[in-house]
Amino acid sequence: TEVADALAYAHQHGIIPRDIKPETILMQHGRPMVADFGIALAVSAAAGGRMTETGLSLGTPHYMSPEQATAEKEISARSDVYSLGSVLYEMLTGEPPHMGNSAQQIIMKIIADTPRPVTELRKSVPPNVAAAVEKALQKLPADRFETARRFQEALTNPAFAAMPTAVATAVARRRGVMAAAGWGVALLATLAFGWSRFVAPRAAPEPSTQFAFSFGNESSRKIHIDMSPDGRRVLMFGRAGLIIRDLGAIEPRVLSAFSGERPAVSPDGRWVAYQNAGGTSYKIPIDGGTPTELGNCEDPRWLDLNSLVCLAPNWGLGRLSSAGGPVELLTAPDTAAGEIGHWSPFPLPGGRAVLYTSYRRPVSRIEVLDLKTGRRSVVAEDGVYPIYARSGHVLFVRDSVLYAVRFDPVALRTEGSPVPVLDDIAARPSDTKAGVAISDNGTLVAIRQSEWWIDTRIVWVGRDGREEPAIPAPGALRFPQLSADQRRILVTVGRDGGHRNLWIYDLGRELLTQLTRNAASAFGGVWTPDGRQVTFTNEDPSYDIYRIPIDGSGAATAVVSNIKDKYPWSVSPDGKDLAYVEFWTGHQRIRVTPLDGAGPGRFVGDSTVQFDGPRFSPDGRWMAASGASETKATPHIFVFRADGTPGALQVSAGETGDKDPRWTRGGRELVFRRGTAVYAVDIDPATGVIGKEHQLFDGGYPPEHGYDATADGNRFLMVKDVDRPGVLPILVITNFFDELRRKVGQ
Repeated sequence: TEVADALAYAHQHGIIPRDIKPETILMQHGRPMVADFGIALAVSAAAGGRMTETGLSLGTPHYMSPEQATAEKEISARSDVYSLGSVLYEMLTGEPPHMGNSAQQIIMKIIADTPRPVTELRKSVPPNVAAAVEKALQKLPADRFETARRFQEALTNPAFAAMPTAVATAVARRRGVMAAAGWGVALLATLAFGWSRFVAPRAAPEPSTQFAFSFGNESSRKIHIDMSPDGRRVLMFGRAGLIIRDLGAIEPRVLSAFSGERPAVSPDGRWVAYQNAGGTSYKIPIDGGTPTELGNCEDPRWLDLNSLVCLAPNWGLGRLSSAGGPVELLTAPDTAAGEIGHWSPFPLPGGRAVLYTSYRRPVSRIEVLDLKTGRRSVVAEDGVYPIYARSGHVLFVRDSVLYAVRFDPVALRTEGSPVPVLDDIAARPSDTKAGVAISDNGTLVAIRQSEWWIDTRIVWVGRDGREEPAIPAPGALRFPQLSADQRRILVTVGRDGGHRNLWIYDLGRELLTQLTRNAASAFGGVWTPDGRQVTFTNEDPSYDIYRIPIDGSGAATAVVSNIKDKYPWSVSPDGKDLAYVEFWTGHQRIRVTPLDGAGPGRFVGDSTVQFDGPRFSPDGRWMAASGASETKATPHIFVFRADGTPGALQVSAGETGDKDPRWTRGGRELVFRRGTAVYAVDIDPATGVIGKEHQLFDGGYPPEHGYDATADGNRFLMVKDVDRPGVLPILVITNFFDELRRKVGQ
C-alpha cells in the first residue's frame, strides 16, 4: 500500500515510472521507496516521448503490462498498476504471475495466459487481497483499477470483492480465447519488432512463434487476406466492409464501408487496392479516405507505386496505372491448350515479373511471366495462388496444403522440388482462392480450412423467423432446392473446391439418397417443374450443364457444353427452357436455352447489367434476377421480360446488395436475400407497381449457402452453420522465413 501511495503521487505529477519491479523498490528504515526512474526520465527526455513511437517494449519482462509487451505507444498509469500487481503476486506466492525460459516466452504468457489465482498457491490470502490482485492483473487497461490509489484502497478494504471468482474468470477466458474482442492472443506479432530490439541480439535465429487473432464481430467467411509489408497490419473484407487490424491494437477498424474482395497493400504500406463485386479495381489510403476508381480489372496487385497487375476482362493479365485509366493487356489465355485464365497474379519484387495461376481444368499450375520479354515459364505443376517470399521461395497451395519451392527471382527459375510447409490452409481451387499472405519481414498469416469451413444443417423457417428441422443430420450441405410438390429437397453435398455431388432428401421417408456419382464435381442442381429431372453443373473439365432423371432410368446428358462457365438457375413452367448464367472473361449474362439441348439459346436482360440468379415467374412471362451495373457495383433485384424484350425494372433498393430472388404467392411477391436476412416485396410486373420491401426474418443464415422458398412464401429452406464460431481465427506465424529455410533450403 505504501508503494501504491508513492505511485499515486508520481502519477499526479505526470510521471509514469514504467519499470516497477522488486529491484526498484528499496527499503530505508523499514519503509519502501520507489527508485530508479531511469526509463521514465529517458522517455520524458526523448523529444516529448518520441522513444515510445519506435515500437520499443520498455520494462522488465516478468512485471511488464500487456500494453508494454506489445509496444503500445500510449502507456497510462494503469500500466504501473499492473506491474505493482505482479510484484504483489510474487510477494504472496513466491514467484511472478508468468514464468518462462526466455523474454519471449514470458511476454507471450503475459499477453495470452491467465495467471493462477493467488489463493490456489497461498490459501491464507484474504479474499479482498486476492480480488484486488486479480483486478490489477487484467489484460485490458480499462478493466484494472483506474489509479494506484484505488488499488491501495481495495487492499485495505475487507469488503472489496468486485471481481468474479477466479474459476468463473478462467472459464470465461478459455471460452473467449479465439474471439479476440479483447486481447486474446492477438498481439504477439510485435515480438518480432518490439522486444527483440530491446534485448541483446542472439547468435541463433529466433524461433517461429504461432498464435491467433481475429477481426472480432466484423469477421466474415471471405477467404482473401493480406498483410502490410512491415508485418504490422492485416486486412480482409468483413461484414462492414474493408477491415484492418493492427496487431498492436485491441480492436479492428473499418477502413471502407464499400463491399469488395481481394485487398492488396502497396509496397510502401500507404495504399490498399481491391476489387468490388462488379470487377472494378479501386485504391484507398490505408489510414482511411475516399476510394479512387482505377479501372475494369479484377484482383489488383501492386507492381510498384505507379502501376498494378490484375486479371483483365479477357481473363489474361493486365496492367493498370495507380492513377487509374485503361487496362493494358499483357497476356491472353491459350484456350486451344485448355487454358481458361491467368488468375491470382503476384508481382515479384521490382515489378519485373509476375507469378500467376494458369487456371486449367482439371489441374492448374503456377507460372511466371517476364514483363520485359513476354516469356512464360512453369514454376510448379498442380497448384494455385502463388506468393513470393523474400526468403527466396515461391509459396502456393495444393489440396489445402501450403507448398514452397526455392526460386531465383532474377533468373526466374525454380531450384529443387516443392515441399509441403504448412497444412490446413483455407482454399477454393475452383477459383484459385486461398487464405494466406506473408509480409516482407517473414510474418505469415493464414486462415485454416478446418476453421473456415463449417458444417451446416438445413432447416425450415417461417415468415416470423421460427425455425424447425428439415434435414436433421448436419454435413457439408449447400443450396437446397424444393421440388414443386414440396416432398423432396435437392441439395449439394461436399466442400467448395472439393468433390461435390447432388443428393435428394425425401421428407416423407426422412431418407437422404445420392443422385449423381461423378468423378468430378456436380453441384447447383435445379428441378424441372414435373419433378422428374434435375439440371446441374458438371465440372468435367469445364462447367457444363447436364440433366439427369431422378429415377435412375438413364445417364446424365449434356444440355450446354463449351469452355465457358455455366450455372443453371431456373426451368420455365412448361419445362421447355432453361435459364442459366454464362460467365466468361469477367462478364456474366443470362441465357435462355432449350432444355433438350437443341439450340444455343438467347441472351435476356439489360446488356449493361451483369445478372445472376435468374428465376422464371410462375406464368413464364417474366424473369427476376440480381444485377449490378459496371458503374454501380451494388447488386439489386430486377424484373424483365423473359422473351428478351429490352428493359428492366429495379425492384429492391438495399445499400449493401440484394441477391437470389424467388417468386411466391402466384407471382405477386418476390422474396430475396440481403446479407443474412430475407426480405419480401409485393409486385405486379405487368403494371410496374411495386410495394414497400420489408424484412421477414434474420437468423444469421449465411447468404453464400443458398436457400429456397415454398410457392406460397410461408416457409423457407435455410442453411444454418453448425456451431459457427462468432469470429474467424487468423493464424499468425512470425519468422516464417526460418521455417522455409529449414524445411526447403536456402
